[in-house]
Amino acid sequence: MRSMPRNDPLQYDELADQWWHPGGGFEMLHWLAEARAALIPPAGRAGAVLVDAGCGGGLMAPHVAGKGYRHIGVDLGRTGLRLAASHGVQPVNGDVTALPLASGTADVVAAGEILEHVTDLPGTVAELSRVLRPGGLVVIDTVNDNALSRFITITAGEWLGLAPPGIHDASLFVRPSRLIAEFARHGVRLTVRGARPTLGGVVRWRLRRRPTRGRIVPTGLTAVLYQGTGRKEGERS
Repeated sequence: MRSMPRNDPLQYDELADQWWHPGGGFEMLHWLAEARAALIPPAGRAGAVLVDAGCGGGLMAPHVAGKGYRHIGVDLGRTGLRLAASHGVQPVNGDVTALPLASGTADVVAAGEILEHVTDLPGTVAELSRVLRPGGLVVIDTVNDNALSRFITITAGEWLGLAPPGIHDASLFVRPSRLIAEFARHGVRLTVRGARPTLGGVVRWRLRRRPTRGRIVPTGLTAVLYQGTGRKEGERS
């Protein structure tokens, strides 16, 4: 892959063959997608909409396929969107800081592995909240902002091959307290918990370079990776 600035979205086009490559560079993203989907309940009404912000190649699709949602995926990368569409996601080309969707569209908004990549966090949170229906659910996962998370995610993570080189910019990592405050400004009460990959899954993946039964599991520590859920104020209609 040619040299690019850190966090350049074009990297995802150059890495497009990794989205669904078994045991490839995005293997852990599959684990994260499964863990994110586990936080999404079955649809509570006919015609319910799930907006997958920063959907990439649509890795969450298999894990929500039976839950009764129309799965809309929004992403800047057209290559990833084509892959997402092939897995049943309705693709929408757009920026998460200006979602091309009407207000109150979504019963659920999922924002996984995207908040640590946006350069306008307040604008992104505002948009995620805007497209959410009253009473709707937001589900997130992202990377904390501290020395430990920077070391594990970038220094060790890139050296061990857990993340593609240059995919993260540590200056964009997000403290839970900041994210909770941003969502609260828009009537979404976010609660967070720590998460981590299973060690055995990581070891098997890196040694065998093939799909493993690795998972993301809850932990009491939010120091590196964390998940969050929150409901938007107001009665569900």
